Amino acid sequence: MRTIAVDVPTVEVKNHPGRHHVGCAAAGSATALIGAAGVWGGLVAVFGSAPQMSIGWLLPLSGVVLHLDPLGGFFSVLIGAVAVPVGVYTVGYARHERWPALSLTVLPLFVAAMLLVTAAGSIPTFLLAWELMALASVLLVITDHDRAEVRSAALFYAAMTQLGFVAILVGLMVMATSMGADRFTEMTVVPEPLRDVVFVLTVAGFGSKAGLVPLHAWLARAHPEAPSPVSALMSAAMVTLGVYGIIRIDLVLIGPGPRWWAVLLLLVGAASALYGVLQASVATDVKRLLAYSTTDNMGLITMALGASLLLSGAGAPEAAAIAAVAALLHLLAHAAFKSLGFMAAGSVLAATGLRDLDRMGGLARPMPVTTVLFGVAALGACGLPLGAGFVSEWLLVQALVHASTSGDVVVALAAPLAVGAVALTTGLSVAAMVKAFGIGFLARPRSAAARQARESAASMLTAMVIVAVGCVVLALAPVAAAAVVARAVNVMPTARSAAPAVDFAAVIRLPGLGGSIAPGLLATAFVAALLAAVVAMRWRARRRPPTVQLPLWACGADDLTPRMQYTATSFAEPLQRVFNDVLRPASDIDVTHHSESRYMVSAITYRNRIADALEIRLYQPVVTGVKRAAEVVRRAHNGSVHLYLAYGALGVLVVLVIAR
Repeated sequence: MRTIAVDVPTVEVKNHPGRHHVGCAAAGSATALIGAAGVWGGLVAVFGSAPQMSIGWLLPLSGVVLHLDPLGGFFSVLIGAVAVPVGVYTVGYARHERWPALSLTVLPLFVAAMLLVTAAGSIPTFLLAWELMALASVLLVITDHDRAEVRSAALFYAAMTQLGFVAILVGLMVMATSMGADRFTEMTVVPEPLRDVVFVLTVAGFGSKAGLVPLHAWLARAHPEAPSPVSALMSAAMVTLGVYGIIRIDLVLIGPGPRWWAVLLLLVGAASALYGVLQASVATDVKRLLAYSTTDNMGLITMALGASLLLSGAGAPEAAAIAAVAALLHLLAHAAFKSLGFMAAGSVLAATGLRDLDRMGGLARPMPVTTVLFGVAALGACGLPLGAGFVSEWLLVQALVHASTSGDVVVALAAPLAVGAVALTTGLSVAAMVKAFGIGFLARPRSAAARQARESAASMLTAMVIVAVGCVVLALAPVAAAAVVARAVNVMPTARSAAPAVDFAAVIRLPGLGGSIAPGLLATAFVAALLAAVVAMRWRARRRPPTVQLPLWACGADDLTPRMQYTATSFAEPLQRVFNDVLRPASDIDVTHHSESRYMVSAITYRNRIADALEIRLYQPVVTGVKRAAEVVRRAHNGSVHLYLAYGALGVLVVLVIAR
């Protein structure tokens, strides 16, 4: 037997970095252009009158109906304003992460689908756009599909978003059937028994997209694993469409409803705000922390909507209108500081490969621009003065504090409890953001990756600076957004009778109430005090006798080390102890002894894991039940054609009996 050796020519397949760079630039540019178109179309709808468009051939039976009113235009402006800097940011980020062509193609389509949701003028168009948005977001979440964590997060998110879509589908079909119309402009009144059904179904469906408790679990899974530009779009833009659905369907089309609707929104909002910020305060993954912060802020917005509905029904139209303004203004503020936060976290991830705060630190020197920009985002998320979220939270508190109860027991009980929830949420937000900023950026580096960090690409920094400017404008001069917010609020039935609710100027005044505040003057006073302190310190330094430079005493050590500083875990440990019954942490300590003697300790290992308690208590039993039911159903699929024909015959028989 002869052996013949044949030389087979090998073909070497090389990556084309130039082609990939062109693809990244094209995807980022398309995303930014679509976002700019969304801003332009939204402003036209807010300040003018966008024509209604109907494309009958595009969707069977009903066609596609597009119509932007001021409310939809407001959300279109919000989504577009987020998409423009995210598109610029993607150019540099996608090059570094080597995004596949599918993700580069889907990103601008995702933005277009979100804008289509705001422009939908009929129920079929709305459902089509909603499902396109969900499908595009799932494809983007699974970009890095080689990792098991990413596949698990994408599967969990896909299941949650489809369950939410089923609830929305059933609710809207019931509404359309009861009204006899599917266009939003032609809908009149839903019969009373069905109105409550539609409300519960749509709040559950839209609440799952907004990340409200207990349907929030997908945020903490999908946001950390998705690429940072996708996380920014999902957290700053997509989740707001859940709030849009609640406003559009439950407040505008079928509302205002009975009092228990308002109480339910207040309770769900308060629970979401408190639980989200509590989980954020103990999280050590910076993107997971920001994801839980989204649940926190969506809870505050839902509280504002519930307060507006409650106060409107209690005969306090001025306070109700102020609460509605607070909800929409906080949507804008959250979109600004949350997109900036995720982009800054992505900048750190691209430079170091780290998301764990316990391994970060010392980034202020190698990444000064990113550090300052993350600080701007953290200040906005805290809800403190000079932050983007302060004015809107202040408006919500003013609406609740100055609401006249007029002997209304429900308002008298709900208002102070809601104020307490907002105050506690703000305090825990400060703790969470101080931990993220102080330990992640200002402490000493805790890993080689943190020590070797370098500043991000110019396109990424440019995008973050644009968003940071928006945060500063919303913090110091919210009058820039006053006209857009006022036009959108006028569409809401709980605020129509009290416009203008807020006088946005250098001093923000509440015409119906007694409160006022001047963010610009606060900033001026802060800067003046800071300059005065610097001048006083320099003057004192000149008059002080010469000092002697001595090494810092550090308990006998030569120099401070990262082990002498707080970690994110140790920083949050006191809060964890206070809320131990809610968080249910799993702690474990392993003590390793020397082989020579059990009295000599070689090492001590401490592990602390805080899982989502609601996910464990609510989701796992449901998943277990579904698996068991699937096992039972699988036994009926034995591959026998005769058995399948018997199933069909039995089904026909049942239908005939019911029809009879």
